[in-house]
Amino acid sequence: MSGPAAPVASPPAGQPAGLAFDAAMESEIAAILARYPRPGAGLLPVLWLCQRRWGWISPAAMSAVAARLGLAPAFVEGVVSFYTMFQRRPPGRFLLQVCTTLSCQLCGTGELVAHLKRRLGVDFGGTSADGAFTLVEVQCLGACGEGPVIQVNDDYYGDLTVERLDAILDRLAAS
Repeated sequence: MSGPAAPVASPPAGQPAGLAFDAAMESEIAAILARYPRPGAGLLPVLWLCQRRWGWISPAAMSAVAARLGLAPAFVEGVVSFYTMFQRRPPGRFLLQVCTTLSCQLCGTGELVAHLKRRLGVDFGGTSADGAFTLVEVQCLGACGEGPVIQVNDDYYGDLTVERLDAILDRLAAS
């Protein structure tokens, strides 16, 4: 369940208003859209592609996706703002998603959250001063039998204690 978390690629500080997809992105988008009956049906996978590429979904990326898929920009923004898995601001190198649902709460998430907030000096939605960690609250990571659980970028860590969490954070900070 745990492994070395890869840092998110450093997102650009700001993307130009006229963001255009390069040939590699266009090829990946075409492959995604080939699986769907209409271009708009591929919206979520195309947004995932953008987030993997830039680490977040910028307003420029939303506009480019809308234009590419023939959707209204407001519709794309509505989808991005609805799903908590899409980042609308550049995250830190490591996105810490903490499950705070009942199962994890009963296993000690409250103590971990308080510790994370103190250690990182941020609340949910914030990024540590060094830009390394962004702390996000999520509802259920689907690993209730291993609570408390956090997801760091794409990697899950379960059965956490404050000590295990600190060891993970120390290792990540050193990478």
